[in-house]
Amino acid sequence: MLSLKFDGGVIIAGDRRATEGYSIADEKIDKVFPADDYSAIAIAGAAGQATEIVKLFQTELEHYEKVQGDRLSLEGKANRLAQMIRQNFPMALQGLVVVPLFGGYDQRRDEGRLFRYDATGGRWEEENFHATGSGGRTAKQTLKKRWRPGLSRAEALRASVEALRDASEEDAATGGPDPVRGIFPSMVVITSGGCEDVPTDEVRAAYEELIGDQR
Repeated sequence: MLSLKFDGGVIIAGDRRATEGYSIADEKIDKVFPADDYSAIAIAGAAGQATEIVKLFQTELEHYEKVQGDRLSLEGKANRLAQMIRQNFPMALQGLVVVPLFGGYDQRRDEGRLFRYDATGGRWEEENFHATGSGGRTAKQTLKKRWRPGLSRAEALRASVEALRDASEEDAATGGPDPVRGIFPSMVVITSGGCEDVPTDEVRAAYEELIGDQR
């Protein structure tokens, strides 16, 4: 999974494959979820544990907004997620590691922001892009070549598809685009207008454009 900034916001993307040891458990799992109207989270690690943390995080943000009558700041959301990952550390020691990516649109600073974490709850802000998970190293190498300031939404989408495709060619646990079965990465774009799921047709078009250019 990966995240990168573009002109106007942030895109968060993830492949669809889940594995059990050396076997493929699912080819259509979702790894990217809106956290609230202006932020999203992508998961890597133990899928069941990660999904439970995402659900709890979504509930806490919704509860805060109802009680306080205002949204938690993006910085506050990132800090709260770090606390939740830290609370999961005893489970991580048993192998249930959860390492998310978090991004959103900071309405106070009027810009998109990205945050990465480690299994202990350590939190760092990324300036431009990041990739994690078993295929993260290869994906990050692609993003390093493709990212530049002022990327358009379409350029960011294509860079994301290319990075995940490259990762799938080097890492068995990363599922690449499969146009025959209609399986493509899941992506969320966050701008000043809020969170938006990228339609599958738009992801397919970016993939087909990439393949066409490479031919």
